[in-house]
Amino acid sequence: MKIVKKKEAKEFKNNEICTAFEYDLKDNEINAAVIKLKGRYPVGGTVMNEKCKEIVYILKGSGKLVVEGVEVELSEGDQALILPGEKYFFDGNMIFLAPCTPAWYPEQHKKVE
Repeated sequence: MKIVKKKEAKEFKNNEICTAFEYDLKDNEINAAVIKLKGRYPVGGTVMNEKCKEIVYILKGSGKLVVEGVEVELSEGDQALILPGEKYFFDGNMIFLAPCTPAWYPEQHKKVE
């Protein structure tokens, strides 16, 4: 068993719109973060994960997720799966849990115009 307490989570500010709290399990196969979003991320264009699958589970609030041009509205309790290589962006005011497998790391997360 591995435990990461809330006080041990590492805060990363992508910008003023998107803040991630990473719960590092020190496991290459899976990790998770809590994301606080207030607006559009990324501000322009899209992003993609080259290696990991990312689940998005909305804890609070609502917004939209656009994946490969397909827009879905998300609200508390909804879940989505973003596959490796899919281009996406978020827009809304929400807090979500984002587990990733294999574990997310910055070098495989790319901004796409």
